[in-house]
Amino acid sequence: MISGTTAGAAKRRIRLGMVGGGPGAFIGAVHRIAARMDDHYELVAAALSSDAARSRAAAQDLHIAPDRAYGSYTDMARAEAARPDRVEAVTIVTPNNLHYPMAKAFLEAGIHVICDKPLTTTVQQAVDLAGIVRRTGLIFGLTHNYTGYPMVRQARQMIAESQLGKIRVVQVEYAQDWLATPLENTGQKQAAWRTDPAQSGPGGSLGDIGTHAYNIACFVTGLHCCEVAADVSILVPGRRLDDNVQILLRFAEGARGGLWASQVATGDANNLRLRVYGEKAGLEWHQEEPNTLQFARLGEAPETLRRPWPGANSPAAHASRIPAGHPEGYLEGFAQLYTDLAEQIRARGEGRLPDPASLLVPTVEDGVEGMHFIAAAIESSKRNAAWVGLDPSPDR
Repeated sequence: MISGTTAGAAKRRIRLGMVGGGPGAFIGAVHRIAARMDDHYELVAAALSSDAARSRAAAQDLHIAPDRAYGSYTDMARAEAARPDRVEAVTIVTPNNLHYPMAKAFLEAGIHVICDKPLTTTVQQAVDLAGIVRRTGLIFGLTHNYTGYPMVRQARQMIAESQLGKIRVVQVEYAQDWLATPLENTGQKQAAWRTDPAQSGPGGSLGDIGTHAYNIACFVTGLHCCEVAADVSILVPGRRLDDNVQILLRFAEGARGGLWASQVATGDANNLRLRVYGEKAGLEWHQEEPNTLQFARLGEAPETLRRPWPGANSPAAHASRIPAGHPEGYLEGFAQLYTDLAEQIRARGEGRLPDPASLLVPTVEDGVEGMHFIAAAIESSKRNAAWVGLDPSPDR
């Protein structure tokens, strides 16, 4: 089965720029592969490192023309804005503390933004950025990549169609073990910045993977969290940011939930797991086995739904590329967000409404909600796991 966004007549590639993602980075290469997977983008400009010489050298290694291999993101935003063939969108894949100034610079230069999560390091920055997106009318995609999986979109549609009935309980967990030791003290780049408050912001595992867990729980269920009670912990001695969080969730619609995110869960690699229970049925999805969805109606034997199959709903079919039995996973999830954003960017440029199936990419508003979640969890933990409400302002 081929995604509807990849079928049909060939279209001009969107000119893409990248900030961050240079030597030693993990996520930059993932984004570059994802952007090319469905052949909607061409990487033509970049500022890949905070070191100007390394940035230019790394860009040229990616076959970017020397005059578009920039020493800084400020130079890139200024120069690209003045070009007739300027980048149409820019991908930001840097430590969290740089997301806000970089996104602001490119939005104000009239360039669409695709940004890694979390959105910013403070609620105020997130709210400010959302205001800029609304004022400019530009497209802003936040790469909570797990929302791109076909079976995640299948689950979302099933809940929207009331196949589970009224939702009662939501349980989500994201367990890793890569920070079970003080890896940041060895010079490992990814561990060093993710455990540094100056670069990561106030949340460690909370911001890095807790926001993924929170986002997918809200994305799939359509529920709105209104209160949290959190225990935000540092379990590795000497670490400066949390590496384990356990959070109770209260949703405005009456459901109750729990969220556990840990980077010290010995034996777990990338174990994102979501369970949703309604009055009529329940479902379960595991990121490490992403092509199946467990679905159980009350009083009946559980079913295993597989991607794709003849009864797949349209969101799942839209996000599927390859035949049944051939796994789709992490890179394809990222690629689906890039493909959906390409459809939105083209529709904007052509003055038409985008394909509704492409509108499931998390937005800047989702990023604002994620920052409210981080802030509320930290405040709750400081108050000995007292219930703390998420900001109910319209900017959420």
